[in-house]
Amino acid sequence: MRSSRAAGDHGRSRPRRAADEEAPYNVRILDLPSDERPRERLLRAGPGALATSELIAILLRTGIEGESALDIAARLLADHGLDGLQRIDADRLAAERGLGPAKAAQIKAALELGVRLATLRPEQRPRISGPEDVAALVGAEMAALEQEELRILLLNTKNDVLAMERLYVGSVNQTMARAAEMLRPAVVRNAHGIIVVHNHPSGDPMPSRADVKLTKALVEAGKLLDIRVLDHVVIGEGGRWASLVGTELMD
Repeated sequence: MRSSRAAGDHGRSRPRRAADEEAPYNVRILDLPSDERPRERLLRAGPGALATSELIAILLRTGIEGESALDIAARLLADHGLDGLQRIDADRLAAERGLGPAKAAQIKAALELGVRLATLRPEQRPRISGPEDVAALVGAEMAALEQEELRILLLNTKNDVLAMERLYVGSVNQTMARAAEMLRPAVVRNAHGIIVVHNHPSGDPMPSRADVKLTKALVEAGKLLDIRVLDHVVIGEGGRWASLVGTELMD
């Protein structure tokens, strides 16, 4: 009888406990290849290369059981949006699963810095009087990039920097047909002029034929849109840079 009952037990399907349920697969940041982790990517390619969720994950640093820092960040953005995270009070944010007072404070502090930067008084905005100011503003960061990256500085009538837009990552050759599109941020922000800046990962800032061709296309598009293209600065390594201002392209 005992052996018969044991056989019967083996024949019946055993109810699955909660621990037996298939849990969703969550990849921890530490499980990612080192060159795909948000912090390492930020240091290598700059913060502009990261998604908003990745930037928040860097602030969070660690996740919880079942959710990585990236998962938590994605959930917060899905539930609140970036603007909602700015508006929500710290206590309510701290009550979110996986946060707590310390992480909530880090998020609120970072968002507040962004707000303060966006609301700088005009006299606090960087002013560009020449290519050396462009190099001082972005040279150190862009010289360390492993890929070619193109940005534009949006300027007001006094050449104060209104904003900096990161447009492309990759070869300048790929941007030839997009000159008017590249000026769109200047139109949206009602900028008086722009300065183009990109880096040469080779370290040599000498403008290439593609750089010259792109500059010419931007100048011509700028004339049609009444936006002045004031310079194109190429960043190399070791503090070196080159400027196309003063050439026939910029006259």
